[in-house]
Amino acid sequence: MYAAERQQEILRLAEQAGRVDVLSLAEAFQVTAETVRRDLKVLAGAGLVRRVHGGAIPAGGLDIEPDLAARDTVSVAEKDRIVRAALAELPAEGSVIIDAGTTTVRLAAALPGDCALTVVTHALPLAARLADHPGIALHLVGGRVRHRTRAAVDAWALRAYSEINADLLLLATNGFCLDGGLTTPDLAEAAVKRAMVAAAGRTVLLADSAKFGQRHFARFGGLGDVDLLVTDGGLGDADAAAIERGGTEVVRA
Repeated sequence: MYAAERQQEILRLAEQAGRVDVLSLAEAFQVTAETVRRDLKVLAGAGLVRRVHGGAIPAGGLDIEPDLAARDTVSVAEKDRIVRAALAELPAEGSVIIDAGTTTVRLAAALPGDCALTVVTHALPLAARLADHPGIALHLVGGRVRHRTRAAVDAWALRAYSEINADLLLLATNGFCLDGGLTTPDLAEAAVKRAMVAAAGRTVLLADSAKFGQRHFARFGGLGDVDLLVTDGGLGDADAAAIERGGTEVVRA
């Protein structure tokens, strides 16, 4: 494949999924990460994409929110490693809020059969995964369901989360950075995430490294609201150290 053909395909993938990451592209095209970075530099120079930490997004598309199917195909290996590390953070018993997201759905599918937890979620795909789990006491939070995320939002969801005290929150995000905090494209989603953080005694953020440095329209907290960040090895040493200086523990799976 010629460079121009590869760059055209990278642009198509970025527009389809909302973002692309360097390592996944390198694997898909069987080229080096440096080759992909050169391709992204060319596309960025032409004004077709915007570079973000670990990859790129379509130009002008900072708040493009890809649907679940598209998001589930991005950073798959990294998400699986994050899930394995996050399982170790679950209590032997107690109550856990699980946020909507492709990584958290993978975690729900990986819960061992012998775990005994009370799980609260507003995410329909996650609830469907856990509905038949023999050890899970499942509480499904209701509200208006957003098509993009298959998650309940608005007043019903906010009221439900205001009425509980959970031991642990497994939180998802579209973007996180040192100065911009935790962000998502939708204000209603952001409000629910803030309510979940307030309802939990401990917050664990599950986010692949490609989301580091990304900023979206709706801010729902800062990294200081997170007790533990579980991410992958793509987050550099300096960035991990800076996050930990702010009081958030970092695990790179």
